[in-house]
Amino acid sequence: MSDHIRTPATLITGANGEMGHGLIERLAKEGNQNVIAIDVRPVDDEIKAKCGAILVGDILDARLMERLASEYEIHTIYHLAALLSTRAEFMPEAAHRVNVEGTMYLLKLAIEQSRWQGAPVKFLFPSSIAVYGLPSLEVKRKTGKVKEHEWNQPVTMYGCNKLYCEHLGRYYTKHYRQLAADAEKAGVDFRAIRFPGLISAVTVPSGGTSDYAPEMLHAAAQGKSYACFVRQDVRIPLMAMPDAITALLALQDAPREDLSHSVYNIGSFNPSAGEIRAIVLRAFPDADIQFSPDDKRQAIVDSWPEDVDDSAARADWGLAPAYDERRAFEEYLIPVIRKRYHTH
Repeated sequence: MSDHIRTPATLITGANGEMGHGLIERLAKEGNQNVIAIDVRPVDDEIKAKCGAILVGDILDARLMERLASEYEIHTIYHLAALLSTRAEFMPEAAHRVNVEGTMYLLKLAIEQSRWQGAPVKFLFPSSIAVYGLPSLEVKRKTGKVKEHEWNQPVTMYGCNKLYCEHLGRYYTKHYRQLAADAEKAGVDFRAIRFPGLISAVTVPSGGTSDYAPEMLHAAAQGKSYACFVRQDVRIPLMAMPDAITALLALQDAPREDLSHSVYNIGSFNPSAGEIRAIVLRAFPDADIQFSPDDKRQAIVDSWPEDVDDSAARADWGLAPAYDERRAFEEYLIPVIRKRYHTH
């Protein structure tokens, strides 16, 4: 074995996204993490000082993966990098490369790291409610809360990519090279969360398929009119971004023996688009919010569940969102967005 000393580290891909920012902030507060941050774009100055190293590069770059393998002793990987749902529909082949092949590269890195560490590497993966595909509104409403094993028939490339990566993670954890003469003990400890629509006060929404809720708020706070691209009766599970980051850290901390799943649903609240509009109008009475459904985007949202059964996450690792619907809007979203645009 080489006498080269590698630096212990936690690896975060897609570090410049909002979840990456929040995760790095939280790990820095814990004070015991040497974070290696990777993104295809230069990382924002506000998180640079909280990282042990910043690497600007593509997760599909084999040389970057080799550098990580040779320089660092990586115990945990948070693989946040992805091509998201709306963009993935316009570039499905590129989405497959980034979302699937990129994940394969990182799973291979985790295996290599575990071999010389002699212990599994934790692999935290943000999946999505996009893995679900309910066939009709009637079925969606009748089904109510969806369990992890139900309706796994996604209608988007992003959903297909996420579902396949969940299967890859399970394979690398439980069945990797199972026919080899020198079959290895599990080198990957894969843990995934199917995130609901995430609402943030900090980031301006970028056209995601579940962004109609934050788009209403940001438009109202700026005095801009807004045409919502879904019907008033649309209902999907939502969560405030701080709770999403807390959940990811809680799942990472959970003892392996406590986990009955490799993939977990989580949820918090699920108002209809019309109910969200009413909340926004209470805060911004002059807001002009109309409904102008886009049939194609509407069809995608209609294929996602109205709500999810997250009882396994609550039982296994103590999921307990701090922000219910009222707190999310009144104490987090509305005050922070008001401040952003200097509205009263």
